[in-house]
Amino acid sequence: MHIPDGFLDPKTTLLCYGISAGWIAIALKRTKGRLGEKTVPLMGVMGAFIFAAQMFNFPIAGGTSGHLLGGFLAALLLGVWEGSTVMAAVVLIQCLVFQDGGLLALGANLLNIAILGAISGLWIVKLSLLRNPSKKLFLLACGAGAWLSVVIPAAACAGELGLSGIAPWKTTLVAMTGIHALIGVVEAIITILIIAVIKKIRPDLLRMSSDKA
Repeated sequence: MHIPDGFLDPKTTLLCYGISAGWIAIALKRTKGRLGEKTVPLMGVMGAFIFAAQMFNFPIAGGTSGHLLGGFLAALLLGVWEGSTVMAAVVLIQCLVFQDGGLLALGANLLNIAILGAISGLWIVKLSLLRNPSKKLFLLACGAGAWLSVVIPAAACAGELGLSGIAPWKTTLVAMTGIHALIGVVEAIITILIIAVIKKIRPDLLRMSSDKA
């Protein structure tokens, strides 16, 4: 999912940087007003967990592998703005310290992982909560949202590569979404298991939940 340098043309690079900078600036402003005794440690723990979890790859198919993205999980537990802030910090550290993704491509990687990865599936959970769901339905909605939080950023990444002229957009779309659809299944399973445990022992930590969920 991380795009290295040399793959995006100047117009795509600037476009992604502009969108990411604007979103993260708003996220930082919104997050600053919500920091409290519970929020700060939870953001730190969540960031450390996602950073560590992304270091472990699992095999998918054809010799490829994937890892947990965690943006959707962060948004569920922290809220959209706090989740985006945490994911932005993770992506930035990965880029500057571990050279995971290029510096020129940082705007695109922030857009795909820290922003789209956090917000892509939240609407499914919000829709499920409108119907006052059972616990099972709530967890299924979380799983579906987690799957989308992988596939939609993959499609965005394909669009960015296509816009830059690396390959035809349809070619990159099929290649990216095909493998990430499988990765999304694992993301969904991990997310459901984590949310189920949290729902049982610390339901107050869920930003998006209901009394019946």
